[in-house]
Amino acid sequence: MAARKPAKNQPLAFAWTSENKAWCDAQVKKYPAGRQASCVIPFLWRGQKQEGWISIPMMEEIARQLEMPYIRVYEVATFYSMFNLAPVGEYFVQVCGTTPCMLRGSKELNAVCERVIGEENRVSGDGKFSWLEVECLGACVNAPMVQISTKDGDHYYEDLTPEIFEAMLARLRRGESVKIGTANPKRRTSNPEGDLTSLTDPALYDGSRAAPIAALPNAKPLAPQV
Repeated sequence: MAARKPAKNQPLAFAWTSENKAWCDAQVKKYPAGRQASCVIPFLWRGQKQEGWISIPMMEEIARQLEMPYIRVYEVATFYSMFNLAPVGEYFVQVCGTTPCMLRGSKELNAVCERVIGEENRVSGDGKFSWLEVECLGACVNAPMVQISTKDGDHYYEDLTPEIFEAMLARLRRGESVKIGTANPKRRTSNPEGDLTSLTDPALYDGSRAAPIAALPNAKPLAPQV
């Protein structure tokens, strides 16, 4: 897991776009006076979507807006790996390294990143990629997997092998599209490989197995709605 600390090179200042400033003003109004700090995660996320990463001047500006100590904003930004503390590439690759993915080959995916992209948490020479090992991304059943974030969104790529992953990165570098989701042709979404072996009776889903309320022991009629 990479160290969670801000980049050495920081911009001199941060300013919201007019659209994002209006968005921030609207969010603060949703909370009672004195509770503005509840906006800190949405503000950080919005700022990251604007700039691509979270700088110290951005954290300072958010602290001023929300009338909270700067260190509290810093604590949140450095705790969650969803926040980028340094500039990232056009494709920001986050490799899940938690136990299910590790047991299924995430270390081999890290090796691909080191070979194809370079050092962890550094932007590649062409500006296309950066990568980071992160904690659980919640797709354990399709391990190993990565999340790739771009300005257009964040997508999961699952059931990866080193060969599939390296070929995928090469296609992205060439500007080609890559299928989102599982790379296993035998799997549909998060189902087991192959045909389903349980809960396959259609009667389970058409309502015919549900007993009428009146037939249930000690059932009482519902009170009329007023």
